Amino acid sequence: MTVEEAIKLRKSVRSYLPRPVEKEKILELFKAARLAPSASNRQEWRFVAVTRDETRRRLAQAALGQSFVYQAPCVIVCCADTDFHVMTCGQACYPIDVAIAIDHMTLRAVELGLGTCWVGAFNEGEVKQTINIPERIRVVELLTVGYTNDQTLKPKNRLPLDKISFFEEWGNRMQL
Repeated sequence: MTVEEAIKLRKSVRSYLPRPVEKEKILELFKAARLAPSASNRQEWRFVAVTRDETRRRLAQAALGQSFVYQAPCVIVCCADTDFHVMTCGQACYPIDVAIAIDHMTLRAVELGLGTCWVGAFNEGEVKQTINIPERIRVVELLTVGYTNDQTLKPKNRLPLDKISFFEEWGNRMQL
């Protein structure tokens, strides 16, 4: 599978089969995340894979009751052990760096036959309490992982390129 194929196949999955994700595949996702770039090579990302039934149930409650979070056989809690460094451009490093690492995991998951969904609607304090995350650590996202129950391949609804991209300066459309 090419990267382009993985990008085209990747979608947000909210319906999972009751099939456990093999630990070897979870490890492959962690390996992909570890290879992600980070600002000044800070590598602030940290990940906790949760597969226990009761813990996933509590994470789903912390995720505002989203049932698919519990249904997923694995939930990766994506965190940052951060010093809150801000880049010269004014952006905090850790949320961007964690997002890049998550994207690496989602594309590798496609290659491994797994579905994923980014979850940003959650109560951070409840997530921390559920899996004993230290106070200094930030929870950035939850990532559900599993074998998809949704076999439909609907085209992604995306804006056309000429609406999102310019060449040399803002508003200058690229001529193909």
